Amino acid sequence: MAADSAPWLDQLRFDGAGLIPAIAQDWLDGAVLMLAWMNRESIQQTLNTGEVHYWSRSRAELWHKGATSGHLQRLKGLRYDCDSDVLLLTVEQVGDVACHTGTRSCFFTAASGQGSTDTGRADPPADACSELARQIQDRRDQPVEGSYTNRLLEGGDNQILKKIGEESVEFVMACKDDEADGIAGEAADLIFHLQVALAHHGVDWRRVLEVLAARRGAPRRSQGHE
Repeated sequence: MAADSAPWLDQLRFDGAGLIPAIAQDWLDGAVLMLAWMNRESIQQTLNTGEVHYWSRSRAELWHKGATSGHLQRLKGLRYDCDSDVLLLTVEQVGDVACHTGTRSCFFTAASGQGSTDTGRADPPADACSELARQIQDRRDQPVEGSYTNRLLEGGDNQILKKIGEESVEFVMACKDDEADGIAGEAADLIFHLQVALAHHGVDWRRVLEVLAARRGAPRRSQGHE
């Protein structure tokens, strides 16, 4: 969307310095990557170029995110909240690094206990399927004795694919019974075992999300034969 075709810009509520906070969110798994500030000029540059530009308060200048590091943010979508005073940018983060510390997200410190913080660099929260895939990969890389996931991985394709076949049948039968809770439960079991197979073969769940995203809006497949 070009800046000159965005009348909604006049609806935004900038602060006294002409700035508005902008949250950057991963376009595939919904993880929050960072928060920065934008002004009208940076929004216009973002819309015109398709690459995110912020306003650097410390340097008092336009900041083309990733222009130096190569960690560009390609704009996928832009929304603003009900009060028109916060922006939400859906972005493709080049290099999967948004934070200046070299991490994927600036929000890597998890609060725990009575106000204490875990200084370990945790991955940002994402959708449930992406979180599950991350846990399965952790089990693969750091096995835990007695873990069902590790038993599957140790059994290799023979064990994993056998379970996928069983879970597929159970899902089909749940659909035949037309019982919502059963369908949801069997679908969850099937997704879990599919993700174990992906981890076993070294295929990241994100690649599946990318394929699904690429298919959005794609031409419909012909039902006949050419």
